Amino acid sequence: MSPAVAVLLLLAGLSEAAGRLLPLLARRTGTSRPGAVLLLLTGAVVEGSVFALWPLTASALAGLTQPAPPPATTTLTWTPALAAPLLLAAVLAFPLLGPLLHLLLFAAVGASLVAPLAALTDLGWWTAAGCVAVAGVGLGLAVEAVRRLVAWISREVPA
Repeated sequence: MSPAVAVLLLLAGLSEAAGRLLPLLARRTGTSRPGAVLLLLTGAVVEGSVFALWPLTASALAGLTQPAPPPATTTLTWTPALAAPLLLAAVLAFPLLGPLLHLLLFAAVGASLVAPLAALTDLGWWTAAGCVAVAGVGLGLAVEAVRRLVAWISREVPA
C-alpha cells in the first residue's frame, strides 16, 4: 500500500470516526479533551483498518468462489483512484447526514471495487459484486459488534 493510499484511508477513517463519536461526546458530560482526542484517533485507526481490509476480504471471498485455485496475484488493493471516492463518501457522510445517504455512498464506493475485482479474478460482475457486498457487510457487522461490546464493558466497569 502506498503512503498516499494509507493517508487517504486514515483520513476516511478519521471522518467516519468523527461522525460517529462527536454526537456521542456532545451528549456526555465530563469527557476530557485528551480523552476525546484519544477516542477519535483510535476510531480513525480502527475505521481506516476496516477500510483497508475491505478489498482484501473481497478478494479472499472471490478466491473461495472459484472452482480452481486462483493465481497468486488475485488480491485487490486500494489505489489512490479507488480510495479517493471512499474519502469523499466519508467526508460527505460527516456529520451524520443520515444513515440512508451514508449507505448509498458506501454502496457506490463498493460498486467501484467490483470492476477491478471482476477483472482480476475472472469472475462475473454479479459474483464480484456479491463478494464486495458480503465483505463490506461482514466487516461492518464485526466492527459494530466490537463497538457494542466495548460500550457494554465500559458501562459495567465502575469509573
